[in-house]
Order: sequence, then structure tokens, then C-alpha cells
Amino acid sequence: MESLTAYDRLGLARRMDRPRTMDFIRRMFTDFIEFRGDRCYGDDHAVVGGVALYRGLPVTILGHRKGSNVEDNILCNFGMPHPEGYRKSQRLAKQAEKFGRPVICFIDTPGAYPGTGAEARGQGQAIADNIALFSELKVPVISVVIGEGGSGGALAFGVADRVLMMENAVYEILSPEGFASILWRDSSLADRACRLMKPTAQDLLELGIIDALIPEPEGGAHMDPDAAIDSVDRQVQRSLSVLMKQDLLTLVRNRDRKYRNMGSRKTLSQKTKE
Repeated sequence: MESLTAYDRLGLARRMDRPRTMDFIRRMFTDFIEFRGDRCYGDDHAVVGGVALYRGLPVTILGHRKGSNVEDNILCNFGMPHPEGYRKSQRLAKQAEKFGRPVICFIDTPGAYPGTGAEARGQGQAIADNIALFSELKVPVISVVIGEGGSGGALAFGVADRVLMMENAVYEILSPEGFASILWRDSSLADRACRLMKPTAQDLLELGIIDALIPEPEGGAHMDPDAAIDSVDRQVQRSLSVLMKQDLLTLVRNRDRKYRNMGSRKTLSQKTKE
């Protein structure tokens, strides 16, 4: 599907019948036990977290949760987390480190919820704390962008040893509509904004932001969800098998180096030569 534009892929990433985090959990993992609450304010349905077995290996799973219908989407706030969702993430990540469980994250959000209540409860701080924690987490971390990965709400789960991205997913600093509204005061220019933002997996692989692009079935992941999930499963398995062989100090040091070098002239020039 090389002929698709960035805006076309954004439409595919936003489809309601695209496989969601819970679909990946049901197909890829066994014995999933969900954990709820941030031990501070409450539970956030927009973030799902828990422990499971991945091919017999205990792992911690974190992800954005959207529904497959209007009612579920309302319950999950359309995948836009509140600060308690990110504090739940921190609680489970610390638990994963304590018990030596790898962390596997699924990114699928238009962004963190920007409401006054969320801001009053420390939205920005919760996201920043999540990023700081994941940057030093002493277990392997794999993140998969499965749909729309928007702004800091997505980046909170995007600090990982391996960042994988499905072929028609997008990973962006903000929505193209928001970008167009700020730059040109016209949200209808979202198509033009998409071309400038370079949010596609193809763009981000070339720029060195992600580590692997995962192919989707012809027409998009919604055409054959099981096949799409199986493709992600194979890439996660390959990545995890490599990461599990590294000692923890090397793992954290490499993760730190990866993000410190991201976007540097040296890194970009190397990508250009490749």
C-alpha cells in the first residue's frame, strides 16, 4: 500500500474496527490478570494494565484502551487517559522491575485528556514521571504503536528499548487538525499538515524514531485482524528474544544513548547514507 498518503494512513489508524489493545492481549497472551487503580485517586479505563504470560514468560502489559462501539468509547474516554492512568502505569512498571518482568506497551491514543479536572490532578506531571521512570526501568521494554499515537499521551508509553510500529499507524506530536489550526488557523488543512508532520511508520523508520515497521494485510489491519496481530506477535517475539540476552545495566545504558542521540545531526546523516 505504498500509494497511500499520510492522511490516508491516519484514516486507517483511526478506524473503529481496527484491532485494539484488548484484541492484542486476547490473542498474544495467556492468563491475563488486569490491575486497576493508581492507589491515589481512582481507576482510568483509558489505560489497561496487568500481568500475563507471553509464550510462558511472565510479562507486564500496559496499553491505551479504546472501545469498538460508541458506548465503550465513552467509557474509555475515547482512549484519552487521565493522570490516574499514567500513575497506574507507573505502579505496574515498578512492580515489573521488582519481579524482573519485561514490559510490553501498546500505543493507541489521540493524546492525553486535556480537561480541567485532568490538569488539576497533575496531567503533565504524571506524563513526565512516566517518561522518567521508563527511561531508567531495569527490565526490557517494548512499545508497539498499533493505531494513532498522539502527543505526550502516547510518548508516555513510547520510551522503550524497541519501538515497533504497524504499517498504517501514525505517531505524531499532535493531531493534524490541531497542527493545521495552530499553523494556518484552518483545521480543514489536516491533509497538508500530515505531509509536513511525517507521522507514518515509513517516515519515522527513515528518521530513526522507531526500530521496525510491521506490515499489515492488504487494505489495512481491519481487513484481517488475526493476521495483523500475528505479524505484531512475531516482531515482539524477535525483539524480546534479543533484549532478554542483555544484562540490565547494558540495557538501560543503550536505552539512554538511543534517546539522547535521537534527532542528532550525526544520526540523521547516517540514516541518509543508509
